Amino acid sequence: MRQDSAESRTVLAYHERSKHHPHRYAASPGYFDWANEPRPFRTFEGAALIRLPLAGERMDDGAHDFCKREGRAVRPFTLATVALFLELSLGLSAWKSFRGKSWSLRMNPSSGNLHPTEAYLILPALPETGSEPGVFHYNPYLHCLERRARFDHTLWSRAAGHVGSGGFFVGLTSIYWREAWKYGERAFRYCNLDIGHAVACLSLSASLLGWRMTYLNALSGKDVGKVLGVPGTAWKPLEEEEPEMLCFVSPSTHTPSARDMPREMIDALGQLSFEGTPNELSRSHVDWEVIRKVSSATVKPSTSGRRYLFSERPFLGKDMLQRPAEELIRTRRSAQAYDGKTSTDAERFCRILDRTLPRKGQPPFDVELGATCLNLFLFVHRVQGLESGLYVFVRDESQMAALRRRCSQGFLWSRPRGVPDTSPLYLLAEGDLQVRASFVSCHQDIAGDGAFSLAMLGRFDEVVTESPFRYRTLFWEAGVIGQVLYLEAEGQGLRGTGIGCFFDDAVHELLGIADKTYQDLYHFTIGGAVEDPRITSHPPYGHLTKSTDSFPTPRRS
Repeated sequence: MRQDSAESRTVLAYHERSKHHPHRYAASPGYFDWANEPRPFRTFEGAALIRLPLAGERMDDGAHDFCKREGRAVRPFTLATVALFLELSLGLSAWKSFRGKSWSLRMNPSSGNLHPTEAYLILPALPETGSEPGVFHYNPYLHCLERRARFDHTLWSRAAGHVGSGGFFVGLTSIYWREAWKYGERAFRYCNLDIGHAVACLSLSASLLGWRMTYLNALSGKDVGKVLGVPGTAWKPLEEEEPEMLCFVSPSTHTPSARDMPREMIDALGQLSFEGTPNELSRSHVDWEVIRKVSSATVKPSTSGRRYLFSERPFLGKDMLQRPAEELIRTRRSAQAYDGKTSTDAERFCRILDRTLPRKGQPPFDVELGATCLNLFLFVHRVQGLESGLYVFVRDESQMAALRRRCSQGFLWSRPRGVPDTSPLYLLAEGDLQVRASFVSCHQDIAGDGAFSLAMLGRFDEVVTESPFRYRTLFWEAGVIGQVLYLEAEGQGLRGTGIGCFFDDAVHELLGIADKTYQDLYHFTIGGAVEDPRITSHPPYGHLTKSTDSFPTPRRS
């Protein structure tokens, strides 16, 4: 039901204002204020540290397909397994250095490698964390937990009974300033894309351990903030964290019976005294008021808990991945340039797309962020067995009629030869679109030099008007899709990269979309990466060993 409100109007206005156009980009600083580049890691000074073990031997369970949960043993919940869960999702994957400068890479990608996403755990009492349950911040630089609060065993017992399972809670927040420092008004979009990527990373990491992660979608944003200690923390101005979500990690054999947390526990955690003072990220800031407004307009209200049941459709094609899922996660990188000649074949191309379809009981979509809203419009450049041209992959086939009405009436909507009948892939128009693909992605060559690129268009006007909070979840869904594309590309010997800069309405015009029923939210491209030999790689946690005194330290200290 359409319910226009001041909040929905704020969202619609922000989305229009933050669009890039060929003649005018969305407002941003326009230069790099290197003196105030945000520190790359959040720490809470004065909080007790619990060191986490790094993985010794790699897991080799023979499970190459990261989107399939079957066949994985359920690991016990211990500090070591929780540490591995975090290492494989939000930990460091490498350090890079060039001409005396260094920067870290993480398992979870981020717009501009700025990492606005922070993670918190609410854990039961473990031998290594103390005699009481507690709330902890994950510090990926030190690979440790920073204890922010402790609470009574009774509260934990009631929470475990409420969800009906053993396990623990994971919470995510965003620091808007991290992205706004570089991207200005468009930063709110990018922060929420990063939440989606982080959710997918956490879900896939949990799956490797025989666990599943479930979004507690009944909780309000205010209540998520309470249990993570956001209101009671002395944030530096404009460096505060925005509560995004709380999830529950449980054995994969169990689905939580509730999508919230007991009211008693929320109120009790909200009254705790949280330890530690957040470090200063920058000495001075720019206040992007429009971000504060759209953030306020999209705060999630309390709702009834919902389950989203996806189809049990079989996976398309055989397992073509040649490396274990854990190795793909550790070696995933974002391509900076493509060679303009590497291709893939139709079978692999269809498999990559197939893994973006939500399936019942399979990660990462069984986190259940919400109903499927996004479909993929593809610029196919070098896929053997397919004509070059414009295609659409309809992730929600109930939208087929609406898509055909909204898009150009001259499109073919034909089934490509050689594509399995179960694949919802359609050819819209034949032709060489390399130049057009690069143009609509802000003139970036990577969109035309890969094997293919794509735009994610989501149901928009009706969705955000009915619930302004859903503006966030649209980007979350896009980020989850993007993470699947990253890992599938790695598994096929290719490399992917997300593209946040694109000319929104130029894409809509190309597709013939004249209203706000569908909007472009994220671009992605996959191809043969060109590596820069001048950049040196270092181990992700060499800085934690005594034998690496010369190891680079984080930039901007």
